[in-house]
Amino acid sequence: FFSLLFHFYLLSLLNVDLRSYHWLQTMIFTVEEINRDPVLLPNFTLGYLAADTCLSEGSTLSTALSLVTGQEEAISGEHCARAPSVPVIIGDARSSASIVVADTLGIFGIPMVNAKIMARLLRFMGWSWVGVVCGDDAYGESSMQLLQQELEGSDVCMDYLGVISKSYTLSSIRQIVEKIQSSKAQVVAILAIGPDTEVLLREVVKQNVTNRQWIATPAWSTSSYIALWSGLSLGGTIGLAQPSIEIKGLSSYLTQLNPGEHPKEQLVQNVWEELFGCRFGEEILSGPPRPRCTGLEKMQIQAQETMSDGKYNVYKAVYAIANAIQDMLDCQPGKGPFKDGKCPDIKPINPEQFTTPVGELVYFDQNGEQPTSCDIINWHIGSDGKLKFVKNTFPSSPLLLNISVQVPVSVCSESCPSGTRKAVQKGRPVCCYDCIPCAAGEINNATDSTECTECPERFWSNTDRTECIPMIVEFLSFQDHMGIILSVLSVAGATLTGTVFIAFFHHRDTPLVRANNSELSFLLLLSLKLCFLCALAFIGRPAPWSCMLRHSLFGISFVVCLACVLCKTAVVLFAFRATLPGSNIMRYFGPAQQRAGIFVCTLVQVLICVLWLVLAPPLPTESAGVELGARVVLLCAVGSVIGFSLVLGYIGLLAAICFLLAFFARKLPDNFNEAKFITFSMLIFCAVWVAFVPAYVSSPGKYTVAVEVFAILASSYSLLLCIFAPKCYIILLRPERNTKKSMMVK
Repeated sequence: FFSLLFHFYLLSLLNVDLRSYHWLQTMIFTVEEINRDPVLLPNFTLGYLAADTCLSEGSTLSTALSLVTGQEEAISGEHCARAPSVPVIIGDARSSASIVVADTLGIFGIPMVNAKIMARLLRFMGWSWVGVVCGDDAYGESSMQLLQQELEGSDVCMDYLGVISKSYTLSSIRQIVEKIQSSKAQVVAILAIGPDTEVLLREVVKQNVTNRQWIATPAWSTSSYIALWSGLSLGGTIGLAQPSIEIKGLSSYLTQLNPGEHPKEQLVQNVWEELFGCRFGEEILSGPPRPRCTGLEKMQIQAQETMSDGKYNVYKAVYAIANAIQDMLDCQPGKGPFKDGKCPDIKPINPEQFTTPVGELVYFDQNGEQPTSCDIINWHIGSDGKLKFVKNTFPSSPLLLNISVQVPVSVCSESCPSGTRKAVQKGRPVCCYDCIPCAAGEINNATDSTECTECPERFWSNTDRTECIPMIVEFLSFQDHMGIILSVLSVAGATLTGTVFIAFFHHRDTPLVRANNSELSFLLLLSLKLCFLCALAFIGRPAPWSCMLRHSLFGISFVVCLACVLCKTAVVLFAFRATLPGSNIMRYFGPAQQRAGIFVCTLVQVLICVLWLVLAPPLPTESAGVELGARVVLLCAVGSVIGFSLVLGYIGLLAAICFLLAFFARKLPDNFNEAKFITFSMLIFCAVWVAFVPAYVSSPGKYTVAVEVFAILASSYSLLLCIFAPKCYIILLRPERNTKKSMMVK
C-alpha cells in the first residue's frame, strides 16, 4: 500500500488543553474514516505524525522543518520503519506559529477572513470608535495590519492600540487596562492568542471593568476556561469562531477514548489526569494530593461541556489532502492540467474542490484560499448567572445577528442631526467631528452629512435648517404697523395743511395775511399739502406707475415748496433794502417776478425728472439676501443713481439758499420777522435730509422706504409748523394783534 504522512500541531498549555487534544483526535478519526472508505483512495493508507508545539514559534518551525525533510526521530505505527518526509503540514492551531511556518515553507498565504468579518461586524453594529489590543507576535501584528486595511476608508476609527508584550510586566498590563477604562471607546477588540488574552482579562476582572463590549478572535472566543473565571466582566462578549458542524460518529469516538484502550500512550494518560484531577501511578509529593485514576471516569460529561469549534476545520483539511491525492492519482498523462498535459507531482498537493461526507462543498480559489463562513459567538449571561455561548451564523449575505444583550454605543462623536453638518476636528481621526449648524439659506435633512444644500431661489431655510420654505414677500404696505403710522401722519399733515389754508383764506383781508404775501402763502400751503400726500405713494406694493410717480411727485412738490419759501425770504430781505433813499430794488420782486421765479425753479426739477423717467426710470425690483433672511423685499429701484442724486441735490441746493437768505434777514427790525421762522424751518429741513442719506443707505428691506417717507413727512411738518404756526396763533387766538399797527416798524 501507498503511505502518505502529514503533520498536525497540537496547541498545548503547561498542562493538557482539552480543545487541542480533541483536534488531534479529530484528525485521527478522519484518517481512519478515509482509510475505511472504499471509494476515496482505495488500496491506499494514510498515515500521520503529530507533534507538540509547546506554544513556541521556534519549536514549531524546527519541528516542521524536521518533518518535511524526514528527520523526525520518533514515530509509531505498524507499517512505518522510519520517519519519511511529510509533504503536507496541517497547523499550527495558533495563527502566529502558522504564519512563521507559512513564511518559511511558502505553502499558503495568510488568511484574511477574520479581519474582514470583524470589520463588517464593527460597521454593522454602528461602532465607529473602537480600541484594539493585540499580542506582540506575528499573529497580533498581521491581524492588526489586516484589520487596519479593512477599516481604511470606512467610518470606523481606532482610538488606541495596546500591545501585550511577551515579556510583559504587571504594570504594563495595568497601563493597558487603564487606557481601556479612560477611553471613550466602549468596544475593545483583542487580537491575541489565548495565553496573552488571559493575562489581560485577569487584570480586567480584577479591576472590575464591566462597561466594555469585548470582541474576541477565534483564539479565545469559545474558551470555556476563560468564561469560567471571568464572571460577569465579559458578559455580552461577541466573538468570531470557526463554524462548528456536527460530524457523524465523532462525538461517540471522542467519548469512548480512555487509557485502557491506549495503555502505551502517555498523552492519553495526561489528558485523563488533567480532566479528572487524578493520577496514574504513584502520588507526587509536591502539590495537593490527588486520587488514583481508575480509567472508568465519565468522559461523556466532559466532552459535552467542550464546544466543538475547530474540529470541522481539521476534518476538512484531512479530506482536502485525500481528495487532492485522489485527483493526482486519477490524472492521465497527456491530459494533465500543467504544460504539455503533464500530471502534477505527488509532492505539491493542491486540491481544487471536493465535497465532505457531511455534504459541504469545499473549494479553493486561485490564491489557494478557501472562502469560508464564520460563527458569531455571544457570551450570554444565563438565568443561573453563568456565561453561555450563543451561536449566530455569519453568512456571505448581509449580517443578521440576534445579540442577547443591549448593544452599547461606541462613537467618538455623537451623530449629527438634521440641520447640521459634520466638521472633522483638527488633528483627530475622521470619526471625531463637530456638528456645525447649516448657514442661513442652507438645509440638510439627513443625519451625519458633511455638506449642507443651498435653498433654491425665492426659498429660505426654516429655523431648524431641515427644509426650504417659500420666502415671505415683504413691502411697506398699508396693513403694516409702520405703514399705518406713516399713513396717519401723512393724512394728518395734509389735513392740518388744509385747515391752515382755510384759516388763511378766511382771514385773507387781515393785515397779517396780507403782510406775509398771501399769494405765496397759499401756493406754499398747496405745495405742502402735495408733499404730505406724496408720502402715500411710497406705501403699498410697488408697481411701475407708483415707482415713477412717487419720486417725481416728491421731487417736484418739494421744489415748488422751497421755491415759495425762497421767494418769501427774498421779498422780506430786499423789502428792507428798498426803504433806503434812492433804492428801486423792489421792482424786481413784484408778483409777476415771483411767479416767474417759482416757475423757473420748478421747471428745472421737471426737466430732471423727465430725463430720469425717460432714460432710466425707477421700476419695481426684488431684494433677497442673507442679511434679509427668509424674505423677498419688493422695492422700487432708483433706476439711475445720477437722476436720483440730481433730484435730491437740487432740493438741497434750494434749501441751502433759503437758509442763507433767511439767516441774513433774521435781525431785521420788524416786529413780526418771518425770516427767523424760515431760518429755523430750513435748519430742521436741512438736518433731516443730511441725516436721511446714511439712514437710507444702511436701512434694510422695507425700512429703506420708511426712512424716505419719514424724511418727507418730517421736513414737511417742519415747514408747516415753523412758518405757519406763529401766524395761526395770532389769527385764531390773538386777533387783537392782527392789526396794521402791529405789523409796522416801531
